[in-house]
Amino acid sequence: MAKPRPAAGGGRWLEVPPERLARWLDGFAERHGGCSTEAGPRVVLLRGGDGARAECHVPFPPLEGDLVGHVSRDRRVGVLLVRLGGHACGVFEGDRLVASKVGSRLVHGRSAAGGQSQQRFARRREGQAREALRAAADTAARVLAPRASELAAVVCGGDRRAVDALRGDARLAGVFALETGPFLAVPDPRLAVLTRTPARFRAVRVRLVEPE
Repeated sequence: MAKPRPAAGGGRWLEVPPERLARWLDGFAERHGGCSTEAGPRVVLLRGGDGARAECHVPFPPLEGDLVGHVSRDRRVGVLLVRLGGHACGVFEGDRLVASKVGSRLVHGRSAAGGQSQQRFARRREGQAREALRAAADTAARVLAPRASELAAVVCGGDRRAVDALRGDARLAGVFALETGPFLAVPDPRLAVLTRTPARFRAVRVRLVEPE
């Protein structure tokens, strides 16, 4: 499981993998004097006998059946990771990568120099950024767009501004129509980074608030 993070408004965020969810739910009930359950299409709320709460955010909503069965189902999911310096696209069956393409483009960092040299550098950097984003869009059009009708969902990640820059590409309309959360904050998209994404997008995000 990923390291817990503080949650705004109190409590902490956990990410519980599908294979550990049943055990985690049983453990919550044992630790907190039993529990009641309120199941909605996007959130399953557990209330412990001692006042503890666990808000289980359903991946790939709406919820179908019980939560454990829902998250354990293998789905065909597309992943699009974009940063200015690189991109990665993949198609997963469950946690198995079945198609992918990864690419990179040189985009220089910002210059601290002033005057005309800074302006030339900025124009060159803007051109490099456009080329990098065009390459990312081309890859997504080759890997994800032809398979859009087969996908249950698409998960995006990397840099939000870079991903948003691709939304106007008509070739990717069907891809972005399938977008679901969470948005994955990842480092430079490489194959190793791409192959680890199922641990994030298949997990149940839980906001856990326990009595002091």
